[in-house]
Amino acid sequence: MNQVRQISEDWQRLIALTIDAVRSPSTKRAYETALYHFWDWHHLQQRVGFTKATVCAYRCKLEAAGLAPSSINVHLSALRKLAREAVDNGLLTTDFSISLSKIKYVKRLGVRAGNWLSKEKAQVLLLAPDAGTLKGKRDRAILAVCLGCALRRSEIAALRVEQIQQRDGRWVIVDVIGQCNRIRTVPVPLWVKVALDAWTEAAAIESGFVFRPVNRGDRVWGERLTARVVWQMLQKYADQCGIPHLAPSDLRRTCAKLCRASGGELEQIQLLLGHESLETTARSLGLRQDLVYPPNDRIMLNSSGPVSGPSYGPVSGPVSSNVRQFGQSVSIESKAADVTDVEGNAVESDGGAGGNRTHE
Repeated sequence: MNQVRQISEDWQRLIALTIDAVRSPSTKRAYETALYHFWDWHHLQQRVGFTKATVCAYRCKLEAAGLAPSSINVHLSALRKLAREAVDNGLLTTDFSISLSKIKYVKRLGVRAGNWLSKEKAQVLLLAPDAGTLKGKRDRAILAVCLGCALRRSEIAALRVEQIQQRDGRWVIVDVIGQCNRIRTVPVPLWVKVALDAWTEAAAIESGFVFRPVNRGDRVWGERLTARVVWQMLQKYADQCGIPHLAPSDLRRTCAKLCRASGGELEQIQLLLGHESLETTARSLGLRQDLVYPPNDRIMLNSSGPVSGPSYGPVSGPVSSNVRQFGQSVSIESKAADVTDVEGNAVESDGGAGGNRTHE
């Protein structure tokens, strides 16, 4: 059995080593949360040592809790990274790291629908903060940047005044550092710039971070916001507007959807979102499935009760006939090889072009 030496102290050290080994701020945050969550579960279950069986049991616990496959895989990735760092620092054996890598990730079949707002709901959410207060001006500016520029919450927290510049006669946010340290330039619509100016002028912010904490006395306090505050702020206004389970990523998807609906090119939306591949952008927009005009809307059945109409019993006369059903004209053509008329004679259909032939 592999045991971490002096587990309480070394666990803190391993978490620090694991976080320092990754570069992305979002990955650092996700790994730290996952590792502390595992340690709490490990301590509560009073398990001895750090073994493959322990990690398998933890995976079963996450699946039983109903976590999404992507969330479970983040926890497993964090534990694999911790195991590699433990091996490099002589706290675990190499065999354990290899055995831990054999634990399979959870597969996700299909694509989740995601969540986004209509243009009308996005407008209601944007006007929810009280622009008569300093905090309301800040929150409205944050929502405007989310809906109009599709920035991530970590990018919003790191936004600086010096990044808002003019290029080609328009305002842009330059050198936005996204996931995997990918740098992009984001155009700023005029209505977003108006909201930003209303906040920065009221808060007398001329340099440094754009968005800063506001205390209960409605005064600026501190140097910068955290990404968690952006999340909590959005939840507050979403609840006020009656929009449940709204996340900052949903506002990014809303921005992309509205851009696409207004005729924006897919490649330009990809650059706006900062995606590495066009396939990721198409998946985020849900382009493969049409939810506006789905094919099953054309079935046109009646679920309200029985409908009086023509009888479809034995056929007499021409097989092709026009009937009016549910307010639409429906052409019904028989594709059967042989049918019978009311007298029991055999009737052959010639495709409806020249009528039917009855054989005595």
